[in-house]
Amino acid sequence: MAQDRSPPTPSLPLFDPAIRDFHAANSAARSNRRNKAMPSYLADHRARLRERFMQGGAAAMPDYELLELVLFRAIPRQDVKPLARRLIEHFGDFNRVISAAPARMTEVEGVGAAVVTELKLVEAASQRLARAKVLHRPVLSGWQVLLDYCHTAMAHRETEQFRVLYLDRKNVLIADEEQSRGTVDHVPVYPREIMRRALELNSSALILVHNHPSGDPTPSEADIVMTAQIARAADCMGITIHDHLVIGKSRELSFRSEGLLK
Repeated sequence: MAQDRSPPTPSLPLFDPAIRDFHAANSAARSNRRNKAMPSYLADHRARLRERFMQGGAAAMPDYELLELVLFRAIPRQDVKPLARRLIEHFGDFNRVISAAPARMTEVEGVGAAVVTELKLVEAASQRLARAKVLHRPVLSGWQVLLDYCHTAMAHRETEQFRVLYLDRKNVLIADEEQSRGTVDHVPVYPREIMRRALELNSSALILVHNHPSGDPTPSEADIVMTAQIARAADCMGITIHDHLVIGKSRELSFRSEGLLK
């Protein structure tokens, strides 16, 4: 058998040295960034803010400082005070900042994905805490707690939202569901869908809630007509409508209290 006398194939390195060196350089750069110390004046400022918060709580701090505390996590090594002030100037107050739509947040210089995530996390946490105080509890005996929850969830939204609170025979809240979203001054409402869902949940009573982004909770003629339609449909099903709440920026209006719901 003839022997193969071709020159041996040179062995190749497991990794291309250029690629290996590139990754090593990137890894070193990342390590340097992680280990880079925060300027002492920033570290001291953040420590003072955290101490003030722990000693006096949020009530002792203006909105922009409370916002700074939230932004510390999203932007760990920069002065976030200018961004906090820009956000407050753009939206008006702390509540409106965290309630703003992500697309609107990014209109502010310096707001990126990390900032949006942190702000929406705060909003979700506040809503979940407020919701836990009313869900699976009798709502008529804790009416102010319910109003506080509705304000937390809806008062600072930039578009209208229609929610339905479904209650059982003991007026315990068994479900809180968003039925629809709309524009700045209108939200579509579907009485048939509300009744269908009430039957699915075996609900005996409802509380209707929607917000007015304008801040004025005075109901429109369309609000009054729509509420009457839902009330008629509910009456046919033997379901009680306890109230329809319109949530404004700083106050709410009750259809029951205003005599608009019999």
